[in-house]
Amino acid sequence: MSYNVAFISLGCAKNQVNCEQMMATVQAAGHTIQAAPEGADVVVVNTCGFLSSACEEAIDNILEMAELKKAGKIQKILVTGCMAQRYKEDVLRELPEVDGIMGTGSYGDIVSAVEQVAAGQKFSRFADISGPVEELPRVISTPMHYAYLRIAEGCSNRCAYCIIPALRGKYRSRRMEDILTEARALSDSGVKECIVIAQDITRYGIDLYKEKKLPELLRALCQLDFHWIRLHYLYPEAITDELVEVIASGKKIVHYLDIPIQHCNDGILKAMRRRNTKVELEELFARLRKAIPDVVIRTSLICGLPGEGEAEFEELCEFLKEQKLQRAGVFQFSPEEGTLAEKMENQVDPDVAARRVELVVDLQSRIMDEYNEERLGTVMEVLCEGFDSQAGCFVGRTYADSVEIDGHVYFTAAGLVPAGEFVHVRITGVSDGDLTGEIEE
Repeated sequence: MSYNVAFISLGCAKNQVNCEQMMATVQAAGHTIQAAPEGADVVVVNTCGFLSSACEEAIDNILEMAELKKAGKIQKILVTGCMAQRYKEDVLRELPEVDGIMGTGSYGDIVSAVEQVAAGQKFSRFADISGPVEELPRVISTPMHYAYLRIAEGCSNRCAYCIIPALRGKYRSRRMEDILTEARALSDSGVKECIVIAQDITRYGIDLYKEKKLPELLRALCQLDFHWIRLHYLYPEAITDELVEVIASGKKIVHYLDIPIQHCNDGILKAMRRRNTKVELEELFARLRKAIPDVVIRTSLICGLPGEGEAEFEELCEFLKEQKLQRAGVFQFSPEEGTLAEKMENQVDPDVAARRVELVVDLQSRIMDEYNEERLGTVMEVLCEGFDSQAGCFVGRTYADSVEIDGHVYFTAAGLVPAGEFVHVRITGVSDGDLTGEIEE
């Protein structure tokens, strides 16, 4: 029997890839994927569970589907992903509207899950989250000009504030031949920007080949028909000279590096169980800028970790003023259940932590404005993402802007510029963190 199945994917790009795999697997089994939940036999809610706020968002989505179910607009609800893995007993106990639940080690069981809940049976499966990475087909759900390429699953870094190893298992690299087969299919289908992702791409290959294989993988990806290859997340202590050389010389690898540092104070870094010091971070950024003069660095920062006093926070602010990292995601410390940091002494008052986040965001927005001002009068390559009817012009991204997390370029052109086309834009203005310009004919 064939069923209509709708998917809702929450959280990060890695979760989105899992959702794309489930969609393809369900489709291959003869079921129909539909965009809107209304009218579906089964709605799959693929949850994020990284932070309490993400779990709340997941519950809100499940309750919204429960209302549709009560109204007879959908038939069954299946919950998958990180929140399901983290709170399986709670989901089954507190959300009786849920018909089935699956953990992060069980994506390959999606067809059984859909068919069983659609047939009126309850379903619950939680396979080994540290088992081999399942090689599953994908339906690309992003616009066709960019796609994510996940090269590893899980994480073995065990930072004190992070729950991911408990939700996704230990670090497991995919076989290089499997990655390249998938990458070739993406390239052949017209994908222009390949975004290489994992919780930590710098450790790719260590578990499988006993050595860091990211440089070799990037060289192979550069042989394919991508225009841009973008890298998300490079852990600072694992960035080798060989990797820097490959990034600097690889013509397709964009000079935008997402390097989460979280803090700069040595005591806080040690409490976080990070593997670098402030001096090492300074040396790394100097090394990168020497080898790649136009490098744009994005980072992630946490304010309010237990033990962060005014002196430690001030040190972070001074470091950011000196380093001028052009992009930053700034987060308030969240004492996540099951992490080492949850039990640490000297917890910071949440209001104090929230104020520190605001101060760092303000500081970083000034650094970003300074970077944008320096672009004025230059001509930049822009990947067009389509026409923005609200702005009345075309919109796109430069190499310095990753999808959904950074800014845009709004530009005018005499003729039509299709989404997915690369154009050269003269930057003429700055507006609210974004750039404006006109196409160079």
